[in-house]
Amino acid sequence: MSIAMPGSRLSKSFLTLACAGLATVGVMSLFADHARAQARLIPAPAPETRSDVGEAVQVVVDHAKVLRLPEKAQTVIVGNPAIADVTVQRNGVMVVTGKSYGVTNLIALDATGALLAESTVRVGAATDSILTVQRGLERESYSCNPACQPSAQLGDGKTFFESTSGQSGARNAAATGAEKK
Repeated sequence: MSIAMPGSRLSKSFLTLACAGLATVGVMSLFADHARAQARLIPAPAPETRSDVGEAVQVVVDHAKVLRLPEKAQTVIVGNPAIADVTVQRNGVMVVTGKSYGVTNLIALDATGALLAESTVRVGAATDSILTVQRGLERESYSCNPACQPSAQLGDGKTFFESTSGQSGARNAAATGAEKK
């Protein structure tokens, strides 16, 4: 067993490692506090009587947003369904789901084909709990809520994405009884 003398390289290395460890603990604590704050349920706002279509719409990938259609809307068109998807409900409510990063448009028409409203849909990334690790040209994403777990995101390296997606798909198939036999 060796003991580091004050001022030696071993002593300085230990001090550097100890400081780095304390900084990491502080950052992880900050992430955990942020994740706990995000975990609280927030009641949804009451549906409004006015139309939400016609205004710019911001959606996060893999999230949905509820919007009210203009009165008498019969047809809804999404410019690029690979970026955003729309599901229309009976009561004049529409659900917009972010599918991929990008910008597209949304058009509402009446029964005669007249334009009622048009809006821009911007789909962005969820950044509040995603940790991105860049290893050269390869990228990996982790969802830290509060513990970090692999999370396949658009733009991740092929090997990481396929591995994470494959595990997630196999787990979902097993949970629903649809696993391959």
